[in-house]
Amino acid sequence: MLKADKERVVAELTERLRSSETMIVADYRGLTMTEIDELRGKLLAHGARFSVVKNTLTRRAAKEAGADALLALLEGPTAIAFLESGGDAVAVAKALSDTARQTKILVVRGGVLEGNPITEADVASLATVPPLDVLRGQVLGAVIAPLTTIVALFSAPLQNLVGLIDARIEQLETSAPVEPPEETTKVQEEE
Repeated sequence: MLKADKERVVAELTERLRSSETMIVADYRGLTMTEIDELRGKLLAHGARFSVVKNTLTRRAAKEAGADALLALLEGPTAIAFLESGGDAVAVAKALSDTARQTKILVVRGGVLEGNPITEADVASLATVPPLDVLRGQVLGAVIAPLTTIVALFSAPLQNLVGLIDARIEQLETSAPVEPPEETTKVQEEE
C-alpha cells in the first residue's frame, strides 16, 4: 500500500472513530467472504458499518482520534462494527453474537459504547436486551396498569349500585302486590 493510500485510510478511520460513539470489535479470522457480506448486510439494516481494518493503521487513527479504549482490542485480524447515529446498538450486538454462535468462528472482543469501553461479556449482555419495540410495550404496560386499576376501583361501586337497583326493581316486579297494613285501613274507614 502506498504512503498516500495509508494516510487516506488513517484519515478516514480517524473521522469514523471521532464520529462513532459506539463500535464493537471482533476477530473475523476464518469467516468466508460470503459470511462477512451476509453479516455486513445484517449490520447495515441496524445502522452499523462492518469494516475489516488493518491494526497498524487503526492504532494510528485511534491515537489521533483519542480513542485509547480501542487500542487494547486491536490484536490479530480485526473488524469493527461502527454504529452510525440512529443505529440500534442492541440489534448490532445481537447480530454479531448470533453470527458468532452460528459460525463458531467470529469472536467478539469488546468495544466502545457511547464513549465507554465494554468487554466481550458486556456485548453478550447487550445482545440479550429485548428489542426496542418490546421495551416500549413493557414501559407502556407498566404505566397503564395502575391507571386501569384506578379506573376499575372507581367504576366498581357504580356498577354494583346499578346492579343492586336492577335486582330490586326485578324483585318488586315479580313479587305479589302487598296489601297495606291494617292500621292504615282502619284510619281510612274512620274518616
